[in-house]
Amino acid sequence: MTATLVIERAGPLTTIQDAGRFGYLAHGISASGPMDGSAYRRAGLLAGSGEAAGVEFSMLGVELTVAEGEAVMGWDGGTFEVSINGRTQSWPGSALLAAGDRLSISAGTGGNYGYLRFGGDIDVPVVIGSRATSMRARIGGLEGRVLRAGDRLAIVADRLSAHHPAKHHAALGPDPRAGARATVAAIRDRGPRVRPEGSAAFGVTLGDAAAGQQKTDGPIRFIWGLHAEVFSAELREKFVTSPFRISSMMDRMGVRLRDEARVFAEERILSLVSDPVVVGDIQILGDGTPIVLGRDHQPTGGYPRIGTIISADLDRFFQLRPNAELVFAPVGLDHAQALLRSAIL
Repeated sequence: MTATLVIERAGPLTTIQDAGRFGYLAHGISASGPMDGSAYRRAGLLAGSGEAAGVEFSMLGVELTVAEGEAVMGWDGGTFEVSINGRTQSWPGSALLAAGDRLSISAGTGGNYGYLRFGGDIDVPVVIGSRATSMRARIGGLEGRVLRAGDRLAIVADRLSAHHPAKHHAALGPDPRAGARATVAAIRDRGPRVRPEGSAAFGVTLGDAAAGQQKTDGPIRFIWGLHAEVFSAELREKFVTSPFRISSMMDRMGVRLRDEARVFAEERILSLVSDPVVVGDIQILGDGTPIVLGRDHQPTGGYPRIGTIISADLDRFFQLRPNAELVFAPVGLDHAQALLRSAIL
């Protein structure tokens, strides 16, 4: 399948992302990639897109039309409203869209980020091993920038893997997409072919894709950081017993927290010799403001990091909307690694 898509509307922070470019932090380039990696992968399952790049959008959503060809699309992440040609669809979900079809995703009831994946790859250059957009470094994606109305994206080269179960379903014939192609003409009359509950692109069930979607409520878990002992034992105790609130100052570089319990109110001029930082670091700025570093974080930081959110909770944290309350809970490194292995399995 090949298709040309035209962006009709794009909210702030709408970018092309893949799994990210790793190993270049020493050169000043963070990995980028999806803010909610689990939702990104589920959307890929729904579209049958494997490792291909997709579109990450923020709270206001995205709208596009298929100008040429046809494309399988899968969507997941947060809780958004989605429609095709004005007809409401389920979230998460997937569909085959043909030339003239219009997909609209708008703000819903929860989450900051959603993902649109395709049954093929987005035809943009690979930059340092990845198509992921880094807005800080201004590389990857489409000219290293956010997507905007009028942009055209080519979807090329279906990447259905040779070992995918659908390749071995004889009932589907030699090409498991042949039936889908045969319905394209009918799409113009009855709307897009939306897969029913319990099915998804090329043999992946909706149940498989949504298996990890329901994220457990509870504290955001972290491990104590390199500079935890810069802070007194009393302050560290307040840090794990006091609530914080997500502020409206957030982007892919980081999320500022509101310290309504004034945990860090008396901390001033917190500065250190700069050293490397990682996604999820909880950095305390010079005026006592806590900030959690995002996927497009800077390579180094000169403020103390009291802790680092564990990988298993990062997706959930980045989906917390402004004004959401959270508390932090410390865990050991072994426990954090076990939770990550469990999430991967």
